[in-house]
Amino acid sequence: MRWFIFILFYILVDIYAFQAVKTITKSPWLYGLYVFISLAVLAALIYQLSTLGAGRVLDVNAMYVFGVFIAVFIPKLIVVIFMFGEDIVRFFTGIFMKVAGSSDAPFMGSRRKFVSTIALGIAAIPFASLLYGMFQGKYNYKVLKYALEFDDLPEAFDGFTLTQISDIHSGSFDNHHKVEYAVNLINEQQSDVILFTGDLVNNLADEMDEWKNLFSTLSAPQGVFSVLGNHDYGDYVTWNSAKEQAQNLEKLKMIQKEMGWNLLLNENRYIERDGQKIAVVGVENWGLNGFKQAGDLDKAVAGISDTDFKILLSHDPSHWQAQVKEDGRNFQLTLSGHTHGMQFGIEIPGIIKWSPIKYRYENWAGIYEELGRYINVNRGFGFLGYPGRVGIWPEITVIQLKRKNA
Repeated sequence: MRWFIFILFYILVDIYAFQAVKTITKSPWLYGLYVFISLAVLAALIYQLSTLGAGRVLDVNAMYVFGVFIAVFIPKLIVVIFMFGEDIVRFFTGIFMKVAGSSDAPFMGSRRKFVSTIALGIAAIPFASLLYGMFQGKYNYKVLKYALEFDDLPEAFDGFTLTQISDIHSGSFDNHHKVEYAVNLINEQQSDVILFTGDLVNNLADEMDEWKNLFSTLSAPQGVFSVLGNHDYGDYVTWNSAKEQAQNLEKLKMIQKEMGWNLLLNENRYIERDGQKIAVVGVENWGLNGFKQAGDLDKAVAGISDTDFKILLSHDPSHWQAQVKEDGRNFQLTLSGHTHGMQFGIEIPGIIKWSPIKYRYENWAGIYEELGRYINVNRGFGFLGYPGRVGIWPEITVIQLKRKNA
């Protein structure tokens, strides 16, 4: 029944949008091309979704089919909105002209063609943007740099730099050269420490097999620290047994160890400099809205003082709002990811920062400050679902810690 409703809706949108094409051209070749593309995209999507293996969310091929579907379907929805609005105006205008006793045919015809042209022109913008996002935008890495000041930062750490990456989603990659460029870009920042905030894979630890050697080249004087994200647990895969799922998670943990990363599972490590220290605290995934809540702050801070300067790694930014920002133990800086900025939005520094994800997450991209505590929500290194990015580019964050009045 769900497939029937989906296909029916798709066809109705297609037929309605086709009216705009018919208004501006009489070419049977263009009509045939329109129908062929519509049917081919629908057939490919149904085939991919019906043949997903092992309960995966989407593999690389399926993501591309989904991406093409989005790139074709969303512009049609925009056309439908314009055409439906014009039909409403057309209906009432026609009634008025009949009452007035005048002919509406020339007026209606020219108006219809004008609206159809505008609708198709505007629809071309998201069409081109979504295609660009699939083939260029997803690897358009940006280095974003911030300097944050703290009253209680130990003097020895004034000027300390950290690089944060998040949401690698290695199972989605399809260009080794581009990913290698980004890994080198991370190392070029020459930060004191590298911090990864979860979602190394989409579902399976095996996804890292071809990328393990590359990501093991990440290095910093104080090392690489990491935590788990919701996708790392394999909860979106159909397993033969709980034991098989547990083995997958253990393999993922072992891979991080083999890469030289320090995986923090509700635990902490000190970083020392000139006899002073700060704590890196890592919790397992904890999120609202039905996401896994394996994170345990109490366990994670065992053995460290409430007055110690703390950098918390927590994958889901909803954890900061729900438990962290008002915690009396004072987590001065929290680093998260998870949202990807929805991989779609508009960002013009100092003017606008918008994405549909803002209506679900209060903290969805960039630096936020409340009660004297900070959180940075990284826009993500990789991608998932739609195999691209439009306006919200893959991010490498560099944060310099500064002591106030230093």
